[in-house]
Amino acid sequence: MTENGFDLDKTYVHLGSGPIAVPLPNFTWSAEYLEEYSSRFANDGDEGRIVCVTPQTKTWSDWERHPAGDEVVVLLSGRVDVIQELPDGQRVVALLPGQAVINPKGVWHTSDVHEPGDALFITPGAGTQHKGR
Repeated sequence: MTENGFDLDKTYVHLGSGPIAVPLPNFTWSAEYLEEYSSRFANDGDEGRIVCVTPQTKTWSDWERHPAGDEVVVLLSGRVDVIQELPDGQRVVALLPGQAVINPKGVWHTSDVHEPGDALFITPGAGTQHKGR
């Protein structure tokens, strides 16, 4: 039997506590979906991660932070600056394709897009917060 692979930009994946990976077709960032997602994987607590590829088409309009853990971002194409708000000031990390950055647990971060492209995110979704830029 032959099966087709899937695109991480259309089907996200939940990495749970222990050796599990669950495809999440039709994932949306809506409040309703996120509430269902949180309930479904509540037993994973802060260990749960969302893996996805998302287009980086324009500079972000807000900041976000992840109180549950560190986030890994790998730029697949394009050119972006990831900006982190650290206690001693802002840190700007310039990314080119194939380069990565870690957004530490609880650190506010945003992104300036200089050339549109795609990025791979491994994100601790529990408790993610946003604020205007």
